[in-house]
Amino acid sequence: MTVNAALRDYLKTRRSVGIAFLREPGPSPEELDEILTIGTRVPDHGKLVPWRLVVIAGAARAAAGERLAEIARRRNPALDEASLDVERRQFLPAPVTIGVISSPRPSPKAPEMEQLLSAGNVCFNLSHAAFALGYAASWTNRWYGFDPEAQTMLGARGGERFVGFVHIGTPATVPEDRERPALADVVTHWQG
Repeated sequence: MTVNAALRDYLKTRRSVGIAFLREPGPSPEELDEILTIGTRVPDHGKLVPWRLVVIAGAARAAAGERLAEIARRRNPALDEASLDVERRQFLPAPVTIGVISSPRPSPKAPEMEQLLSAGNVCFNLSHAAFALGYAASWTNRWYGFDPEAQTMLGARGGERFVGFVHIGTPATVPEDRERPALADVVTHWQG
C-alpha cells in the first residue's frame, strides 16, 4: 500500500471548529447523505449496528432549542432570560447537528463498552466526513446529552444514550492549533 500523503497531512492537522464559528451554508441533502454514509462506516464487531443518528436541521434547530429551554426552566425556575436564550441557541448557528445515540445490543461477542466505542467512532467519522466535503465540525456533548428528559425529547429510547452531537457548517474561522501531548508522556512500550 502506498502512502496517502493528503490523508496523513489532514489527520496531522485536523482541528475542530467551535459551534459559534459554524455558519451557513450547511451540507446539501446529497452531501448530508454522504456524510452519514461515511460516518457510519466504523468498526462494529458482530455487525450489531449499536447506534442510531438523529439529524437536527432547518427549523427543527430552533424548535429543539425551545424545548431545551422549557426543560431547563423546569429544572431551575430561577434561570433568567439570558440563560434561557443560551438553551434556545444550543443548535444554532450550525446549520446541521447530528446526534449520535449509543443503542447497545445483547451480544456474547461484543461487550457494551465496545459497542459504545463504536458509537464514539461514528461521531469522529462524521467529523472527518464533514471536513472531507469542505465543511467543518465540532463534536460536543452538553447537559442535554445526559439529562433523561432531554435525551428522550431528542429521540433516545429506553436503554439508549447520546454519546455526542456533531455540529456541521461552513467555518467562519481557522482555529489555531493547540498544544498536543508529548508522545513520551502518553506512550509506553510493553516489555513483558
